[in-house]
Amino acid sequence: MFSLDFSENAKRFLKKLDKHIYERIINRLENLEQNPVPSDAKFIGRDKGEKVFRYRVGDYRALYTLNEKDKIILITKIDKRPRVYD
Repeated sequence: MFSLDFSENAKRFLKKLDKHIYERIINRLENLEQNPVPSDAKFIGRDKGEKVFRYRVGDYRALYTLNEKDKIILITKIDKRPRVYD
C-alpha cells in the first residue's frame, strides 16, 4: 500500500478551498493509496526519474509523482485545469 504526501504548494492550495470542495478532493486522492494508477489517471511524463500523473477531480487537476521504490505518492500541484500545467 502506498502512502500519500503533499507538497507545500498543494497544501497551500487546499487551505484556500471551501470545505466541501476540500473534502471532495481529499476523498478522491485518498483512493490513490489503494490504487496508485487508476484508469482515469493519465501518465504525462517523467520528472527526475519518477513517473508523473494527472488525476482529475471535477474542475480540478492534481499532478502527482509515483515513487514505486519507497511506495510514496507525492501530490505536487493541485489547481483548476488551465493553471495546473503552468
